[in-house]
Amino acid sequence: MTGMLARYDALVDGGELKPDEAQRAAAQALDALQTRLEETRPAKRGLLSSLFGSDESAPPRGIYMWGGVGRGKSMLMDLFVETLAIERKRRVHFHAFMLEVDRLIREERAKETGDPIAPVAARIAQGVRCLAFDEMVVNNTADAAIMSRLFTALIHDEGVTVVTTSNRPPRDLYKDGLNRSLFLPFIDLVQAQLDVIELNGPTDYRLDRLGDLDSWHTPLGDGATAQVREAFFRLTDYKPEDAEHVPSGELDLAGGRRLHVPKSLKGVGVFSFKRLCGENRGAADYLAIAQAFHTVIVVGIPRMGPENRNEAIRFTKLVDALYENNVKLFATAAAEPEDLYVSGDGAFEFERTVSRLKEMQSKDYMELGHGVS
Repeated sequence: MTGMLARYDALVDGGELKPDEAQRAAAQALDALQTRLEETRPAKRGLLSSLFGSDESAPPRGIYMWGGVGRGKSMLMDLFVETLAIERKRRVHFHAFMLEVDRLIREERAKETGDPIAPVAARIAQGVRCLAFDEMVVNNTADAAIMSRLFTALIHDEGVTVVTTSNRPPRDLYKDGLNRSLFLPFIDLVQAQLDVIELNGPTDYRLDRLGDLDSWHTPLGDGATAQVREAFFRLTDYKPEDAEHVPSGELDLAGGRRLHVPKSLKGVGVFSFKRLCGENRGAADYLAIAQAFHTVIVVGIPRMGPENRNEAIRFTKLVDALYENNVKLFATAAAEPEDLYVSGDGAFEFERTVSRLKEMQSKDYMELGHGVS
C-alpha cells in the first residue's frame, strides 16, 4: 500500500490537488505517525505491565488537526486512514461516536457494576489501535463532563492512538460552555498526548467544490431540491449513490431537549423549514444550531403572510443566528428573499432579514470562517 505522503504528492503531481504548503506539512506529520503505528507493536496494558514494564512499545502520540472549513482536513484524514497499513483502525464522525458512547454508558449502568467509563473504553478499544475522528466539536455538558475520563482511559489504559480534525484549536473547544471547568482536563490531555497541527492555508477548497452552485433555489420543486442535494454531497464528499445511508444526528438543545437532524455529516446539517420555524423555538435553539454546523440546508421555505407571523419571527431569529456565526445557508424556497414576507406584523423589520439573506449569498460571505468574528 502506498504511504500517506506518497499518495498526497501523487495527487498534487497529477493535478487533482493544488500545491499547498500547510497541507503538505500536515501530510508529512500524518505520514510519520503512519510509520510509527506500522512499525510498533501494541503494548500490553493492565496491572502486570504497569508493575513490571513491557518490552513492547507505548502507543504513538496522536494528532489533533484543526483549521477553518474547506482547508482539506477531511481529505487528509481520508488519505491517512486509507493508506494506514494496519488492520486495527477505525474512522468515525465524532458526533456519531459520542452517540455510541452514550448508548454504551447506558448499557453499562444497567449492569450496576460501578463506574461505566473504564468498561466502555475497553469495549470501544476492542480491535482498535488507531481511532480517527472527523469534526471534533463539543456542544453539550454531558459530553464535556465525560470526555477527559473517557479519552484518558482510551489512551492510557487501552493504548489507543487518537487522530482527529476540528474547526477549532483545543483551547476553544466548548468555549463559554456550561460548567466548562469539567472539560478543561480534556484540553490538557489533548495538548499532552496529541500533536496539535494548524491547517489554515489561504485557500478554501470547499468553495472550489461548490463551483458556481448557487445557495438560494426557487421555486420549490424537484429542480431546487436537486441543487441543495448536490451541495450536500459536494460539501461532505459523500457518494450520491449511497444517499439512503447518509447519517442523521441529534442536537442537544439543553434542558433535556434534543433536535433531530435528518441528515448530519461533517458539519453540514439538513432541516425542514417546518421543523425549524413551524414549531415553538427560541433564539437559544437557533444559536445551538449555528454553533454546531458550519453549513445549514433548509428546505421548504414558504411565502408567508399575516397568518404566518410566528413562523416569520422564528425565521428571522434563525437567520440572525446563522449570520452572526458565519454559517453558510443553502435553501429551497417558494420565492426570492424579498418576496417571502411582504405583509403582516413585522414585515418592515423583515427587510433586515432580506438584506442578510442577500449578503449570505455573496462570495465574500461564503469565504468567512465559521464562528463569531
